[in-house]
Amino acid sequence: MSVPRSVALERTLYTLAAPVLAAAPNLYPDSPVNTVVQLAGAAGVGGWVLACKSDKPGAGRKILRWSPLVAAAAIDVAARHTIGWGPWCMDALLAAGWAAAGLLVMPFCKHSRRNHRPALAAPAPAPAPQLQPAPEPSVAQPDDDADPFTRQVRWLWENRGLPGRTIVVKATPHEGMPNDLSLLLRAAEAGRPISGLTDADVAAAFGVDVTDVHIEEVVRQYGREGGPAWKHVHVTPDANERRRKAPTAREWWADRIGAAGGPVPGSEFVKEVRDKQRKVTHYIAQVPDEMGEPRVNLHALAAALKTKYDEGRLFVTVDGSQVLVSLWDSSPLAQVFHATRELLTPDKDGRWVTGYLGNGQPARNRVYTDRGAAHGLFVAPSGGGKTQLMGLHVAADALFGAVVMLATEAPDEKTAALGKHTARYGVGPLYMARLLRVLVALMEIRGEMPWEDGHVHEWDATRPGCPYRMLSAYLDEFLSAARDGLYGAEIMELAELVSVKGRKYGVGLKVAGQSIYVQDGFTQLLCENLRENCVPVVLKVAPKKVAEMFKTLGISSENTPEPLPRSFSPAEAGRIERVMRGEPEPPANSNTGGAGWIVEAKQPEVLRTLFMDFKAGLDDYFPDTIATLTDHEIRELEARGLWFDWTEPPRPGEFGPEPGDEEDSDDDAPKKGGGKRRSGGNSATRRDAVTSPRQALEAIKNLTNA
Repeated sequence: MSVPRSVALERTLYTLAAPVLAAAPNLYPDSPVNTVVQLAGAAGVGGWVLACKSDKPGAGRKILRWSPLVAAAAIDVAARHTIGWGPWCMDALLAAGWAAAGLLVMPFCKHSRRNHRPALAAPAPAPAPQLQPAPEPSVAQPDDDADPFTRQVRWLWENRGLPGRTIVVKATPHEGMPNDLSLLLRAAEAGRPISGLTDADVAAAFGVDVTDVHIEEVVRQYGREGGPAWKHVHVTPDANERRRKAPTAREWWADRIGAAGGPVPGSEFVKEVRDKQRKVTHYIAQVPDEMGEPRVNLHALAAALKTKYDEGRLFVTVDGSQVLVSLWDSSPLAQVFHATRELLTPDKDGRWVTGYLGNGQPARNRVYTDRGAAHGLFVAPSGGGKTQLMGLHVAADALFGAVVMLATEAPDEKTAALGKHTARYGVGPLYMARLLRVLVALMEIRGEMPWEDGHVHEWDATRPGCPYRMLSAYLDEFLSAARDGLYGAEIMELAELVSVKGRKYGVGLKVAGQSIYVQDGFTQLLCENLRENCVPVVLKVAPKKVAEMFKTLGISSENTPEPLPRSFSPAEAGRIERVMRGEPEPPANSNTGGAGWIVEAKQPEVLRTLFMDFKAGLDDYFPDTIATLTDHEIRELEARGLWFDWTEPPRPGEFGPEPGDEEDSDDDAPKKGGGKRRSGGNSATRRDAVTSPRQALEAIKNLTNA
């Protein structure tokens, strides 16, 4: 085993000095050797005194280092005062014992080489000598009347190597948390910023996880510096453990929802409200103004709230910088809200309840707007609840006192039941075309009817003295009728004209169908006019068509809603057991009829429309009397040949000259049954020529020879 050079040297010195130490006092009492030994012992006593008075650690190690010199001087003095070599040769025994103690302890070499001991099990050749940097003086603060806790933390901080080259100014324990504390640190070098301190450094110093450390900037306060040379450090392992196991509502929101990358990043919890009667829990959060409008990830939010978006239990309402999250015990869209006359009766502003939003608010539509009579746009696939929705609107118009007329492209049980409560009801494209002709004529007739003050005004529901009632015309399966070979072109053209100017004469056009796409038959002008003068309702749209549908309605991509699920009923538990037993899955409850969106503002809102029980009868939803046109309006329509039984076959010349007439003697005239309507002409040409109700009426008169 190799021995360090300092150890071998110290052992040699002890071995050679022991005989001299024993012989010098006895053989040469006046020898200068004795003087040197005693001076060395005095130096050792001085080292002891300095070590005892020092506040620095390592006093015991220094005392042990000076012990050989003090012991040698004591042996030399004792030997000089004994007779001869002393009893039993005591001088020689003391010198030998001194040498043996030095050989075993070796205080000089071992204590001066602390932390530099070579590995005993794996000796290796000594490396080339290198210059070692001189140890820096300690930067631990002197006694500044700090409390005991701060002193303990300072000792620990220095013992860990002063992480980030910082010193502890103040340490504060957290009440009730034995392992939690806060530190006020400053840079060890004046005028230098703290740049190398990390969470990992602090965590390693205190033996905690990195997540339990939080470093903050220090704001300058009166009587205390601040800035980059200062840091606040919070070490909270106990608080984090409690937060993970039993967090408060605010802590849960901050960790799961408001955190960076969370469902509502940057949001701060405000309060939680439980509505026991409606069985819904509301969470209100706030986003700082500088972050702009809140960003919500519905799917991630549903996962954080331990639900699924498809269950229809979660709804979010954004109001400026505030966010309302409503979590229902069961989906409100799966409930049935029965219609009543009170809900369907319009208020003084013409608003009535169409259904209920996902957040529980009543969804309202209107029979008129500040621009005049309201139009209507109902979109839903087959079985989506379109006829139910149309029935609600028919009842609301009737309860408002409006004249209601209904035309549908094909016979239907529910529309026939609604027709019993309207002024006129019929089936087929011919009936729809005649109804639209009457609407165009009424626009001219009403434009000439004086009000009570003797003047003619545009229709206004809030202005008294109107000589006529509001008229609502419902066209069911409109696009199917607009594709009819004989009457389709005229139906589209007249509907477009009514959508442009009908509102000014109290004429509202309500169109129902399975699509509002221009490519499916709608004209762009008709779609825009209906959309801008009504509150559209879209029900049960296929997921792939949602984006295109709302784009057609003028909704921006960021406000386009997520598709609705196929069912709002939660999945039944126990599927694994059913699979293991080989049992089939229970049937899915298709309960999305009447569920969709109402588009009153820039963002569509999810709603469930009211349920009108057709099987129980509709008398309770409608007024006792059916409103009709005034006598003056009927006389004017009869004079124009437009007021008769619209279910009868086409009259001669009603839709153009008959075959054999002089006007149709041209070889290119369309023949009867040729598949083209005889009111004929290019639709684009007609649209350019007819720009007002009067021009449209003149065209009708010319076609009917009226």
